[in-house]
Amino acid sequence: MSLFATRSGLIGAALVGLLGAGAVLAGLLAPPETLRLTATTLGAPSWEHPFGTDDLGRDLFGAILHGARVSLALAGVVVAAASLLGLGLGSAAGIGPRWRDEALMRIAEVFQIAPRFFLALVVVALFGSGVAVLALVLVLTSWPISARIVRAELLSLQQRQFVVAARAAGVSELRILTRHLWPHVLPALVVNATLQGSGVILVEAGLSFLGLGDRNLPSWGYLIYSAQPFLRQAWWMALFPGLAVTLTIVGLNLMADGLEAAADPRRPRRRPGE
Repeated sequence: MSLFATRSGLIGAALVGLLGAGAVLAGLLAPPETLRLTATTLGAPSWEHPFGTDDLGRDLFGAILHGARVSLALAGVVVAAASLLGLGLGSAAGIGPRWRDEALMRIAEVFQIAPRFFLALVVVALFGSGVAVLALVLVLTSWPISARIVRAELLSLQQRQFVVAARAAGVSELRILTRHLWPHVLPALVVNATLQGSGVILVEAGLSFLGLGDRNLPSWGYLIYSAQPFLRQAWWMALFPGLAVTLTIVGLNLMADGLEAAADPRRPRRRPGE
C-alpha cells in the first residue's frame, strides 16, 4: 500500500514536499541580495514582496525560504540520530538477555520522563543557544520512544514461525535481526520518526520565540521572535512564519497517518477522492 493511496498521506506529502522544495531552491527563488537591507522597512505584502518586508527591509518571503533550511535540517538531523540510536538500543533490549533489557529500559525511562521543552530551555540557557546543543538535547530526549517501539515490535516477533524456523536452520542472531526482524520494525519506526519531526520543529520554534534560539541561523522561530515588537503595525511578520510552521506540522502528521495506514493492511482506508 503506497503512502499516496490515502488522502491524508497525499496531502501531507504535498505540503512537506512543497516546503522542502522551497528550502532546497531557496537560493534560486530568493537570491541572497533579496535579504539585504533596503529602504522599504515594514512594507506590506505586494507584488514585489509577496510576504512583505521586515523592520530591516529584508524580503520576508526569502527569509522564510532560507529559514526552512534551518528548521527542516534540524528536524531531519535530530530524527535520524534519535531513530538510529533507538533502533540500536531497542534491538539490544528486544533480543538480548533479560538483565540487559531491564537495564536499557530503566535508562530510557530516565530520559523519557524529563520534560523535553523545559530541559532544552535549561540547557540552552546554561550552555548557549547553539544549534548543536539544541540538537543534542532533542536527540537524548527523543530516542527512548524509538527504542521502546523497536523493543515492543521485536518482542512480538520472537515467536513467529519464520523466526523459529530461521533459528532452527542455524541462522545467526545478527542475520535474523537484520534480514528478518528489522524489515518488520522499520515501518513503525518511520511513522514515529515523522511524528517526532513535528515535535522538534515546535520545540525549536518555542525556544526561538523566547529569544533562546541561535541568532546566527534565522529559523522560522527566530522570525516569529523578531516580529513580536511589530505585531500591531506589521502583522505579516508573524503570520507567514507561523503559517510555515503550522503547515509543516500538519503535513508531517498527515504523512504519519498515511504511512501508518500503508503499513497496516488491516486498517480501513479510503483512496483519494473517495
